[in-house]
Amino acid sequence: MTKRDWVMKSTIAVMLSTSLLMGGQVGQAAAYSQDSGKSERIVSLTKSLVGKDYKFGAEGPSRFGSAGLATYVYNQAGVKISDTISKLYQGGTKVSRTNVKAGDLVFFSSNGKGSPSFMGVYVGNDQFIYSSQGESKVVVKKYSAYEKKFLGARRYLSETSNSNTTKPNTSTAATKLANQVIKNGEKYLKTPYKFGSSKTTTKTFDCSSFTQRVFKEAGIELPRDSRQQSTVGKTVSLKNLKKGDLVFMKASPTAKSDRITHVAIYAGDGKILHTYGSPGVTYSTFFNTNWERRVVKVQRVIPE
Repeated sequence: MTKRDWVMKSTIAVMLSTSLLMGGQVGQAAAYSQDSGKSERIVSLTKSLVGKDYKFGAEGPSRFGSAGLATYVYNQAGVKISDTISKLYQGGTKVSRTNVKAGDLVFFSSNGKGSPSFMGVYVGNDQFIYSSQGESKVVVKKYSAYEKKFLGARRYLSETSNSNTTKPNTSTAATKLANQVIKNGEKYLKTPYKFGSSKTTTKTFDCSSFTQRVFKEAGIELPRDSRQQSTVGKTVSLKNLKKGDLVFMKASPTAKSDRITHVAIYAGDGKILHTYGSPGVTYSTFFNTNWERRVVKVQRVIPE
C-alpha cells in the first residue's frame, strides 16, 4: 500500500465513523425529546385527575382503581401498559427508590414486604399520586413519607439520553424561545379581553392578537387572525405537545364544524396561556377539560 492509498483509506474511515456517530446522536436526541414529551404529558394528566373518585378496577375517565390510574394516563400519552398492579410490577425497568424520575410507577405495601397492594405515578418534587381506596379518591402524597412502605419502582418510558449525549443546540434554542414567549405573555396577565382588538394596542387583546403580540416580542411574526395563524409552522399531534406550541380550537366540544374560533399557547405543566371573556389574559388547565376537547389542530411555529 502506497502512502497515498493509506491516507485516502484513513480519511474515508474517519469520515464514516464521524457520520455514524452523528447519526446515532441525532437519533438519540430525537428519542429523548419524544420520551421527555410523553413524561410531561403523563405527569400533567395525572395531576389533573387529583380528586377523582376511587373504584376498584376502574380505568377512568372519572373513576380509577390503583392500577387503572397509571394505565389511563399512559394510554392517553400513547404508551400501552398492563392493567393490573402485579403485571405492572413485573414489567418495565427496575429503578431504585432514590433514582425515580417523573412518570415512573412506584409500588407499595402496608409493611414494605411481599407483593404490592397499591401503586402510583411519581410526579417529581418528592410527590406521587395514586387512587386511594381508603380515601376513596385520587390523592397526592409525599413520596419520602412512604419510604417504609416502598417495594419498588418501574420505568416504562425508554431512556435515550446519557452523560455522553446532549440535546442539539437547536433544541436548547427552541426551549429558550418558548420560555421567552411564555414570559412575554405573563406580563399581560389580567389584561382585558376585547373581540377584534387592534394589533397595535396592549390595553386589550382578543385571542389571536394576544398570540401575535407575544410571539412578535420573541421575534416570530404571525398573521393577525387565528385561522391564518393555524397555517403557519408545522402541524404536530396532541400527544407530542410542547411548550410554545399554538393550540387551535373550535367553538365547543360538540360543534360539528371544525371551524377555528380560538387559539391558545401551550405553557407546559398541563396549562395553556390565552385570553377570553371576563378573566382576560389567564392560565387555564388544559388536559381533560373542554379546552382539550375543543382542539382542532396544534401548530409548532418555534423553529426546532
